Amino acid sequence: MDFNRNQFFFMGLFVLLIGLQVRSVRTYILTPETTRVLAEWSDDNSVSVAQAGDFSPQAAAATVTGARKSLSPPEWLGWCLMSIGAVLVLHSLAMPKPGG
Repeated sequence: MDFNRNQFFFMGLFVLLIGLQVRSVRTYILTPETTRVLAEWSDDNSVSVAQAGDFSPQAAAATVTGARKSLSPPEWLGWCLMSIGAVLVLHSLAMPKPGG
C-alpha cells in the first residue's frame, strides 16, 4: 500500500505535535492503574500490586492511592520528533496532488 500526499501530511503533523508536547511537558505522572499495569507487564517488584482476588481494605487503598510512576523524557526526544514531523510535512508538500 502506497501512502499519498494527505497521509504523509497527517502523519507529519501528528508527529510534529507530539514532539511539541514532549518538549513542553517536563514530567508525565502516570495514574496508579497505569503504574500497576506497567508493573505487571515488566514484573517490577518495586511497585506493590494488589492481587485480583484480594478485596481487603488495605489492597483497595493501595490500588487507589498506590504508587505513581513518573516519566521524564530526554530533551532530545522532542527535537527529534519535531524534526521528523517537519520533514514528513515538507515531503508531503513536494508530492503530486492526489487525483491530479
